[in-house]
Amino acid sequence: MLPETQQQIQLVSRPEGMPEESDFLYKEVDVPHPSQGEVLIKTLYLSVDPYMRGRMSDAKSYVEPFALNEALSGGVVGEVMESKSEQFKQGDFVVGMLPWQEYSLAGEKEVRSIDPDAAPLSTHLSVLGLTGLTAYFGLLDIGQPKAGETVVVSGAAGAVGSVVGQIAKIKGARVVGIAGSEEKVNYLKETLGFDEAINYKETDDIYSTLKEACPDGVDVYFENVGGEIGDAAISLLNKHGRVPVCGAISSYNKTDRDLGPRVQSKLIKSSALMKGFVVNDYSDRFKEGATELGQWLSEGKLQYEETITEGFDNVTDAFLGLFQGKNLGKQLVKVAEPEK
Repeated sequence: MLPETQQQIQLVSRPEGMPEESDFLYKEVDVPHPSQGEVLIKTLYLSVDPYMRGRMSDAKSYVEPFALNEALSGGVVGEVMESKSEQFKQGDFVVGMLPWQEYSLAGEKEVRSIDPDAAPLSTHLSVLGLTGLTAYFGLLDIGQPKAGETVVVSGAAGAVGSVVGQIAKIKGARVVGIAGSEEKVNYLKETLGFDEAINYKETDDIYSTLKEACPDGVDVYFENVGGEIGDAAISLLNKHGRVPVCGAISSYNKTDRDLGPRVQSKLIKSSALMKGFVVNDYSDRFKEGATELGQWLSEGKLQYEETITEGFDNVTDAFLGLFQGKNLGKQLVKVAEPEK
């Protein structure tokens, strides 16, 4: 039997610098009921992602900012509890962009069915979801790694970076990962098969350390971090190097301007390509990417790690932990168990 009320997480103030717990409000709201063409979904897994920090400010971006005093939203895997749609029935499992709350209404075109027997439910928010697709299209469409080339990945033990490095290995490249702890460095080399990995927190000169790890220069730099790490990697680009720009987490919580070396002369000298992207640029090709990722996963060519926090009351803790590097692989919150 469904409860009458539920918990919802709202954004109540726009953060200045690092978000704080006081920027969020856990509020009790009614559990809604579906109308024609809608389904009621019980949240099972919820994704927290660095890009959400940008949506908490009201600066112009590629996606609308979160509204104040309304529920935040993100990727959710859930179970259909009630259906007034011919496309879904009670007990179906779905994935979509839904509010941060325990039960959500969705139109039949706002979610898609997933097979719980094909892979664990959580993977549809990680290696088989937008995370994996971001890695797939950013690396292969923009980076275009070739066998024998050197690919450098920042944020390499994170959700996207860990998949990027493995796809680069599948394509025959030499892969160097940059991460923030010895545990993550060991994970990249011993579990994921990276050729080299650097703990940026243990070096005073990231440029020299990266140059030593890349004696033949850098052909592809997959950018997740920005800052000094990005400056160093771009300085080592080979002729016709490629830089897919996925993220710049080092600057997300800065309150002043993010200053650094200018890249124009380096790009000119190396005839390099540097291109920013968001995964929705490739929405018409999602099926292609998901099929390929699923095949690699089934063949054992892709490994994945998920940091799963238990409980809806810990969603904001999990989100804030992203900016402290607490997660290995994809950060998820397990909200509830399936009914069946």
